[in-house]
Amino acid sequence: MIDRTAAPRDNGAMELFVFIAVLGAAVLHAGWNALVRIGLDRFSLVLMLSIGQAVLGALLLFVSPLPAAAALPWLVASAVIHAGYKLFLVQSYRHADLTQAYPLARGTAPLIVAVVSLIALGERLALMEVLAILFISSGILLMAARGSTGADGRGVRMQGRALAFALATAAATASYTLVDGHGARAAGHAGAFVAWMFIGDAVLISLWALATRGPGAFVALRPALGQGALVAAMSFGAYAIVVWAFTRAPIALVAALRETSILFAILIGAFMLGERLTPWRLAAAALIAAGVPLMRL
Repeated sequence: MIDRTAAPRDNGAMELFVFIAVLGAAVLHAGWNALVRIGLDRFSLVLMLSIGQAVLGALLLFVSPLPAAAALPWLVASAVIHAGYKLFLVQSYRHADLTQAYPLARGTAPLIVAVVSLIALGERLALMEVLAILFISSGILLMAARGSTGADGRGVRMQGRALAFALATAAATASYTLVDGHGARAAGHAGAFVAWMFIGDAVLISLWALATRGPGAFVALRPALGQGALVAAMSFGAYAIVVWAFTRAPIALVAALRETSILFAILIGAFMLGERLTPWRLAAAALIAAGVPLMRL
């Protein structure tokens, strides 16, 4: 599925096959997040997720060349960021519903990239990007102010921790989007980058598990084996597709299309997990989802 990387298309277009593949990755991503959300022991599930991804990555090594030496700094950075992303994700779903945390975490990432580019790099923002910032910022503020559900069913303010961890997850998402896109190209082979990154990520998550829970953390994995294996396969597939797409189309287009997972997560949360989708929460998610594609126009 993942071949030697080719140069992205220069005309800024995205082939239909790449479009469909990234859309499928969005469905997979929303799906495995839903499984983590309903998991009884979310950390064990994420630990199993990392180990499963590493196993799949090790198998991928048999059909992938060694990555170019220039990719090593990108690999290290990516492994650290992905490990942090998973730890933040666990805490996000501990304090918030899927239909709250997911839109904030995924939709805020491109906003962070735009703001950093504006402040740190001195880049100018186009009109559409300004509108996108207004949409996404409004959605974030609305979700923070009315995203939770009170005893009477009315929208109330999100807990501080829920909001903080969702935004931390967004920052990690923004970081690994940029790092992985450049790293896959520097590696010379998307499969090689994916494989080694997941192995490094699993090492870091395992060390964290030992430091915080001791050896018992791995004994506790037994009840999560089946669900963890499924989550690992879904996550690995979603990530591998996106990294491959980074080598076939502009990173910005791929990143924007990937965020359609926000809409899929809302549908899954409302119709499969039974989460209460209040008008306030729906409006906030809609603002965020509408702002993401504007960022790329």
